[in-house]
Amino acid sequence: MALSLKSLLQIPPDTPRVTRNRLSFPFSLNTTCGLSGPISIGRRRRSGALASSIKGTMEDRRDSSDERMLVIVPPHPLIKHWISVLRNEETPCPIFKNAMAELGRLLIYEASRDWLPTVTGEIQSPMGVASVEFIDPREPVTFVPILRAGLALVEHASSILPATKTYHLGVKRNESTLQPSIYLNNLPDKLPEGSRVFVVDPMLATGGTIIAAIDMLKDRGVENRQIKVISAVAAHPALQKLSERYPGLHVYAGIIDPTINEKGYILPGLGDAGDRIFGT
Repeated sequence: MALSLKSLLQIPPDTPRVTRNRLSFPFSLNTTCGLSGPISIGRRRRSGALASSIKGTMEDRRDSSDERMLVIVPPHPLIKHWISVLRNEETPCPIFKNAMAELGRLLIYEASRDWLPTVTGEIQSPMGVASVEFIDPREPVTFVPILRAGLALVEHASSILPATKTYHLGVKRNESTLQPSIYLNNLPDKLPEGSRVFVVDPMLATGGTIIAAIDMLKDRGVENRQIKVISAVAAHPALQKLSERYPGLHVYAGIIDPTINEKGYILPGLGDAGDRIFGT
């Protein structure tokens, strides 16, 4: 059994994030959680080279992120590992689901790094008084996983963040027109002012599903800057549409792929995430 599992989980060499032809994105790409300028990326380019191309002060970067969509691809080796497991067509469903959940854990951790409300004070430790800082439980972060594949990517959210609320959205894509249709919506009529919302959708391909979800949030009073998108794989067509519609939006992705095929599947992608998670 050990040999069999080993053969199933053989990880292919590091997959380039784009094709050999260089792609210039009309949005900001961040691969170190500290960059925000428009960057032209190419095959196997190192984050150090990216960092050296960024100019401007922290205030300049903050202003830029308010005006343009920011895409963050955290350069953590564990993220690359789990993406590789997900890409492997021989990965069985239980391991695929676990890989998606672990990837979600890492992306949520990165996305929440500078976004959580905190309270400060003092407590008595066994050795004396200590200044402390806690996550404020009075302001829970909202998660909106898009069914069904989003359930796996958001699985560990409650174990990472002390206070969360979850509202589910069921969106199905018409395989002929590639247009989304909503079959489940348990969003409230209005979200509290200042809400922080993570929209969790493993595959950003054509962009139809994620746009439908964000538009529903905006109808409920949520601004672009209050939304962060968590995705395993994002394709250029979806990112292009998002950048045109939602300035100030932040997208956290495990990897960026260059294109989609005529059926709306990401290339090289990882297949149908929902089918591979649930085996149906």
